[in-house]
Amino acid sequence: MEHYKAHPEAVFEGYYSKFDLPSGSHVVLIICSVPKAEKLPPFMVSFTYYPRFGDAIFQREHWVTEIQRINTGPANAFELRVPGMGFMRCEQDSKTLYEFTADEWSFNTTTTSHEPWSRTKTTPEGWMVTLPLPLHWHVHSLGSSCHFKLSIPSLNLPIADQKGIALVHQEKNWASSFPAAHMWIQARDGERGICVAGGKILGITAYILGYRSPDINLDFVPPYAMILFSMSPFMSVNVDWENRAFYLSTQSLWKKIVVRAKAPKEKGWFGLGSPFPEGHRPNFCIESFLAIVEVEIWERSWWGTWKQLQKASFKNASLEFAGEYFPGRSKKVD
Repeated sequence: MEHYKAHPEAVFEGYYSKFDLPSGSHVVLIICSVPKAEKLPPFMVSFTYYPRFGDAIFQREHWVTEIQRINTGPANAFELRVPGMGFMRCEQDSKTLYEFTADEWSFNTTTTSHEPWSRTKTTPEGWMVTLPLPLHWHVHSLGSSCHFKLSIPSLNLPIADQKGIALVHQEKNWASSFPAAHMWIQARDGERGICVAGGKILGITAYILGYRSPDINLDFVPPYAMILFSMSPFMSVNVDWENRAFYLSTQSLWKKIVVRAKAPKEKGWFGLGSPFPEGHRPNFCIESFLAIVEVEIWERSWWGTWKQLQKASFKNASLEFAGEYFPGRSKKVD
């Protein structure tokens, strides 16, 4: 299965692209479909321009009438067409073109490289991608270089954010619906990076995460990154919305990762709609790109003692609280 391609049989399918611009600002483009939605809007194109310091965030959610999802060839070739607005086109070699124009903004990009999840795994879920889970998560590129042009006439954009070379992180979700509660972290600095996604699903707490550096490539999935009946010999988690903080520690027999994330409470947060069988629930997730993420990698010796192998810190990282972890979320429509 080519996980990044269009899955017309899925109840919902959403593509998330986060662009790191030269000035330190970001652009987030989300294209999401719930074709059989009956109560809430079925098709969303969300555009967010996030200035470097997290103030005066420009965001527009377009509830469009149609998103055409078309597989156009072998491998990763597909296209998302939004009539009257534009398209996202991925070619067989993963080269991706984005061309979108709305009344208040326009954004055109073309990727020139591709950084897959790993050399040994095609997707973060590994073996679990074949299971009939209510939600699947795929990271297509950890950081692809791209040429871009951005226009927001109502803003005085920095010259560096109008045209140049950016870095894009590409993900998608699909299946039946978002979970009742979830967390998401993403950060990259050169060749180092961390991705974390998880929360409450099917009555358990489970996470998928990957850490990348020039000399360490580490992945964790259930059963190690899982808590069942409030107990786990391998993982501990603390979601602290009040302090906008998150902690996770999980281990296998020989490796352990500790992740700490925290973002300012006062500014830099923006809401996003999320897909459910009835359509998109508005303001179900909230994100900040001002987080500090600290990562520790440990290794167990044959004598059972732990030795720290690596420590990394990421500034201006992504931190998301969603569902039950976000008290300000919109409530479910009955």
